[in-house]
Amino acid sequence: MTNNTDKHIRWNGGLQTEAVDVLKGEGGCIVSPTKVGYIVMTTDAKGLERKFDAKNRKRNKPGVVLCGSMEQLRELAELNEEFEAFYQAHWDKDILLGCILPWKKDAQKHIPNDGSRELMMDGRETSCFVIKFGTPSENTVAELWNNHGKLVFASSANPSGQGNRGLVEGIGDRIENEVDIVVEANDYVASIQPNEDEKTRYEQGVMVSGVDADGKLVPLQNGNRDVTPSPVLIRKGLACTEIMELMSEHFISWDYRHGHYY
Repeated sequence: MTNNTDKHIRWNGGLQTEAVDVLKGEGGCIVSPTKVGYIVMTTDAKGLERKFDAKNRKRNKPGVVLCGSMEQLRELAELNEEFEAFYQAHWDKDILLGCILPWKKDAQKHIPNDGSRELMMDGRETSCFVIKFGTPSENTVAELWNNHGKLVFASSANPSGQGNRGLVEGIGDRIENEVDIVVEANDYVASIQPNEDEKTRYEQGVMVSGVDADGKLVPLQNGNRDVTPSPVLIRKGLACTEIMELMSEHFISWDYRHGHYY
């Protein structure tokens, strides 16, 4: 990685105001630390275009929407009572979780009217709504939503299909050169999986699909067996064992199909 030290900021342990200031502006794009490594964060279409260009990323995947509170999640995503309880259990246990869900119709007013919609939804008009992704980035997302009314969109800060190993040095020259600032916190990332190394640590969070083939929310199960379509775990990752246990507690029927969506 090239040494653009003028872009690098050490996480201060709280709210990184420099990150907020960049993302408040048009086209702002940053790298920020999470529980599973580094992500690219942005808030509008111009920033999303920069993100896609930096990552050489395919556009068929659902965009990631970061939620800094359960209240924000409830306002944005279409949930039924079972999925809301499922998310709440992860929130209470501080477990990173992302679920592909439809948007609430009236929540789409929060998406900038600048072409962002087409860049952060898939063809079914769903997105992946993520909670508990890590304190440094959670603080930024909560501040932007609560005090500036801005959504934050994200994807991993590495060339598409490659990992950053939880190290800021792994984000690659292309991403480093494209973004406005890089918030560093290698020690925070390492602290989440203290017994793992660069080869064994998870570099992604678990992703669960809560929609059918048309992007409609799966039906309530109400304790009944064999209700289909049902939730599907489509990507393993950090805390996968704990999340599968919670899936078993909240849904009578669910499926495991790693890589199914892609």
